[in-house]
Amino acid sequence: MNNDSIPGHLRADCENCYGLCCVALPYAKSADFAFDKDGGDPCPNLQADYRCGIHHDLREKGFRGCAVYECFGAGQKVSQDAYHANDWRDHPALAEEMFAVFPVMQQLHEMLYYLNEAIHVKAAQPIQADLQIAIEKTESLTNLNPASLLDLDVPGHRAMVNDLLLRTSEFVRAKVKKKNQRMKIGRGIDMIGAKLKGADLQGADLRGAFLIAADLRGSNMRMTDLIGADLRDADLSGANLLGSIFLTQVQVNSAKGDRKTQLPPALKTPEHWQ
Repeated sequence: MNNDSIPGHLRADCENCYGLCCVALPYAKSADFAFDKDGGDPCPNLQADYRCGIHHDLREKGFRGCAVYECFGAGQKVSQDAYHANDWRDHPALAEEMFAVFPVMQQLHEMLYYLNEAIHVKAAQPIQADLQIAIEKTESLTNLNPASLLDLDVPGHRAMVNDLLLRTSEFVRAKVKKKNQRMKIGRGIDMIGAKLKGADLQGADLRGAFLIAADLRGSNMRMTDLIGADLRDADLSGANLLGSIFLTQVQVNSAKGDRKTQLPPALKTPEHWQ
């Protein structure tokens, strides 16, 4: 995957959003958030211009969760298209519905993000036509009116998309001949705090794996499927993730690493990595 494989509208554009993630979504006081907030309540850090007052200091101020959140462009889609640039402050009657529509749109845009990555994976050429149909169908859903969006069977559509993403993963990983078959790893596995320094994880299925605070320094993670993997505080220093699939910038931002960590070309080295 390269930088051009993901369309711009699937990347957050906060300049054209009415701070929806800062209002619509709830969060609980934890290591990721400094205090509790109910869904629909504006965060106290949200300014009149819909910008975050502590954006550059989120981690230091106790809002690490905000620093790793990604709407995949749903914010500007809801703000500018679904509600025709009518914001919730000037049109309070729209607020409740707008806040309910936002997470639906976020899920659709997340699916589009992964589908657009999959269709650019050479190994997935046998299902390229199916991927294109899924992209077009999902795009059409994002253009529905708010009431129709709220009536969508999102889990049903996600199941169809997920099947294609699984098949893409299988095509990619089938090309990797594992040298080490002894490690019992797989989808959704709990590897919180695991000692995996220098491990050969090439071609592994790590979908939804819990890798929180895992030591992955110097590990070989080429051609791994990392969709939904929890990499919070995982140490990726010196790890090789080239060729890994379905890894997002949010996941990378939540992890630790250094300048020797090799990331897919579409992803940037986080500023907080040393």
